[in-house]
Amino acid sequence: MRDADTSDVLLERLLQLHPKIIDLVLDRVWRLLDAVDNPQDRLPPVVHIAGTNGKGSTLAMLRAGLEAEGKTTHAYTSPHLVRFHERVRLAGELISEQDLAALLAECEAANGGEPITFFEITTVAALLAFSRTPADYTLLEVGLGGRLDATNVIDRPELTVITPVSIDHQQFLGETLAEIASEKAGILKPGVPCIVAQQSDDALAVIEAQAARVGAPLKICGQDWTVHSEHGRLVYQDELGLLDLDPPRLSGAHQIQNAGTAIAGMRVLGLSDAAIQAALSNAEWPARIQRLNTGVLPDMLPEGAELWLDGGHNVAAGEAIAAVLDEWHSKRPLPLHLVCGMLETKSASDFLAPLIPRAASIRTVTIPDTASSYAAGELAIMAGEDAKAMESIEAAIAEIAAEADGPFRALICGSLYLAGHVLRESW
Repeated sequence: MRDADTSDVLLERLLQLHPKIIDLVLDRVWRLLDAVDNPQDRLPPVVHIAGTNGKGSTLAMLRAGLEAEGKTTHAYTSPHLVRFHERVRLAGELISEQDLAALLAECEAANGGEPITFFEITTVAALLAFSRTPADYTLLEVGLGGRLDATNVIDRPELTVITPVSIDHQQFLGETLAEIASEKAGILKPGVPCIVAQQSDDALAVIEAQAARVGAPLKICGQDWTVHSEHGRLVYQDELGLLDLDPPRLSGAHQIQNAGTAIAGMRVLGLSDAAIQAALSNAEWPARIQRLNTGVLPDMLPEGAELWLDGGHNVAAGEAIAAVLDEWHSKRPLPLHLVCGMLETKSASDFLAPLIPRAASIRTVTIPDTASSYAAGELAIMAGEDAKAMESIEAAIAEIAAEADGPFRALICGSLYLAGHVLRESW
């Protein structure tokens, strides 16, 4: 590593090692893991999490619960919002710049210029970090799919989790729920219990069939455990008994289901009821129904107005956001104004379909510094004849505020890349 090589410089170089951002095979990962002495074989007990929606929130609650129990955890998540360092937590702390740069340089040297995707080589760097730092658990979030994901190199995890499966990344995972679920179920391992969140019948049938093939015991939502909200409380029940808990800190009705999935995992791991409550109360996961209270954008708002941020980007996320909007409206009816930016790889019409009827206005933006973003004008066409393309997020919020005749609610949505830009700029 040259003296000037910061992690940003190294990450930029690593992006050039493969012509594709995504190329789902495991050969390159196994090659590089072997070159760095197979760190995946020396990790603290692993919890491996796949699914379409809710992976990050579920992981955040699992991490909060384990830490409340006095356990130390490594965690690997993606994508990041502001800095790459967010993806790698070593024993509970974000990886340092010095450690990250050294690990990336080590993996770059071991790779020897061979083709490898950015996610593959950075995943190997994370596993190398986890193998060298003591901890009680390792929490791994699948990047894409499961069967051929770079994280799927652990022979015998302690636990696997499959959060709700829905339509997303069809170009890589298949066009149907059954095909996508088959890829997610690729993380199942012989004898390793798997927590299965609420699923469609098609997805569940595939997961159950794969579990039977490999001999993985399942704990399935609706069969082995249940969760629901009742009188402002979260009620969870399984064979060990009933838990009556404060609701999750994370906003939205969908977080009840994510919390149930995390609780089911924590029960398998033997956590106390107190740690489980702490998991719900303490977990943080930015850009998931996050209220923005300080910064340039909130300062543009008139008194009584609200500004929210969410990075959801597929049909299931659109439906989950719509449910949150309905809940908000029942408690405090306000006009809703959407500011949306999305990637061309996502189905904008599917994401927006449940949101359009609930919006007083829709403004679209091009995600800054993102080559694969829909142009604002193109996205506006997909958002409907009343949608308006804007030159920037700031311009959109300023116009909403200028035209409002009273308090309103604004939601910036459509992409984690857009959410990351908002947070990175400290708006």
